[in-house]
Amino acid sequence: MTGAAFDEVIHAPNRLQICSMLAAVDAMEFSVVREALDVSDSVLSKHVRVLQDAQYASVTKVRRRAWLALTPEGRQALAGHIAALRRIVEQAEADR
Repeated sequence: MTGAAFDEVIHAPNRLQICSMLAAVDAMEFSVVREALDVSDSVLSKHVRVLQDAQYASVTKVRRRAWLALTPEGRQALAGHIAALRRIVEQAEADR
């Protein structure tokens, strides 16, 4: 199990949604992610580039279509980020 670690690369709302969507599949077509997030190509591209720079995501082009996938490092970072968020929520609930 991955230790809890808040990750500012993943934390941005669109990137968190991208990572969450990709965590459930081996790969997802760029256009499907774009439509689910209701963002433009350029907005999605910028977020994907940040994830690629962190080595959390990969892009594979097949016949003029781009497929997005989380790398093993991305999956580990997402798991750690989710664990950190859970700890924050648990603390807030304990403080009530």
